[in-house]
Amino acid sequence: MDNIKNYVHQNKERFINELIELLKIPSVSADSTYAKDLVTTAKAVKNSLDKAGCNHVEICDTPGYPIVFGEHIIDKNLPTVLVYGHYDVQPPDPIELWTSPPFEPVIKVTEIHPEGAIFARGSCDDKGQMYMHVKAFEYMIQSNTLPCNVKFMIEGEEEVGSKSLSWFVERNQEKLSCDVILISDTGMISNQQPSITTGLRGLSYVEVEVTGPNRDLHSGLYGGAVANPINVLTKMIASLHDENNHITIPGFYDKVEELTAAERAEMAKAPFSLDNYKKALDIEDVYGEKGYVTNERNSIRPTLDVNGIWGGYTGEGAKTVIASKAYAKISMRLVPNQDWYEVTELFSKHFVSIAPKSVKVKVTPHHGGQGYVTPIHSIGYKAANKAYTESFGVPAIPVRSGGSIPIVALFEKELKSKTILMGFGLDSDAIHSPNEHFGIFNYLKGIETIPLFYKYFVELSK
Repeated sequence: MDNIKNYVHQNKERFINELIELLKIPSVSADSTYAKDLVTTAKAVKNSLDKAGCNHVEICDTPGYPIVFGEHIIDKNLPTVLVYGHYDVQPPDPIELWTSPPFEPVIKVTEIHPEGAIFARGSCDDKGQMYMHVKAFEYMIQSNTLPCNVKFMIEGEEEVGSKSLSWFVERNQEKLSCDVILISDTGMISNQQPSITTGLRGLSYVEVEVTGPNRDLHSGLYGGAVANPINVLTKMIASLHDENNHITIPGFYDKVEELTAAERAEMAKAPFSLDNYKKALDIEDVYGEKGYVTNERNSIRPTLDVNGIWGGYTGEGAKTVIASKAYAKISMRLVPNQDWYEVTELFSKHFVSIAPKSVKVKVTPHHGGQGYVTPIHSIGYKAANKAYTESFGVPAIPVRSGGSIPIVALFEKELKSKTILMGFGLDSDAIHSPNEHFGIFNYLKGIETIPLFYKYFVELSK
């Protein structure tokens, strides 16, 4: 442990500067305007793996953005760790809410990060966490302590559903064969209390379109006589939850896994302050499904949320108009056993069925993925826990995350390997939001901890 700490200390400024250069590239996968930037980022990731010591690195073409594949094979009889990460980032909007430009990284001291945090889009999700693995690998190569084979698969479409990754994995099973998959695209409880994510929610993401008259109409001449698509859409959306915030789509809960009282009690052991939670979000009270506490609502229960809604006139001043169309983007976070294809179909049928005859409704599925639970008795989990325990001085707590990494279930299906989620971000890091950041402590601590996973995974695999 002292050796890796010394290495990180000696190379701290270089590690930070390298990450900052990577964060300057606006690799927004949701917006085709940034297509060249994604290719540039893929090349930068390839170069970093080359310099770190991989004996083979390539940029693999896909139907979408390229995947960077690298490997360092010591002995085919040794275990192989496959590291997954992504180099694409969320759109930075709304730009005006950032305190510094999203692609001009700056280091700022915060109450939670007294050593400073890097503020930039992608700093935590996932460039910073992905790059920890590159630097940890660099250390193991430089110190001749890499105990097993390692492969890297870094993609550019995670934020838009990983379509090309599915295509790539299905066609490259032998190339990607491994004993365990290691991902850092999650978080931990605090800088004092590490945790290992043992569950992820699935996802179904759709866009809905409600059409009324064949053109925009004068709200004085037609108001009250013709259906207003915006009014109708908001009523339809409101009906998707009942008075207990229970989702009203028929069949939605049929396959939802209900945890036992003992399992819920185990979850409740994780440190959590409701007062601090509300303070951090500047809200007077929490909100959600009746019968469940906050840490259950955002992890073991399915949800339905409107992610965007628009229609009509939204410019400066007034325009008295009944819009011809109204739109919304809706995401449903799913729990294990809920199939995202089935849920998408249930939503589509229900949403069309509740529309009045005065409008037409179109539902367009965008992307989704299955939920995932990793067993805490696996060698990978035990190795991760030993690594955290040595690095932080306390054992990690198993937690379920409310987020989704759709490809984790795909990995198990296609590669027959378990995934270990070793995240180093914090809930307060504002991923997907303005002012996303990643603590310097967290970044460097990740680099320190990851080599210990390799050490213990190999030891426990014997």
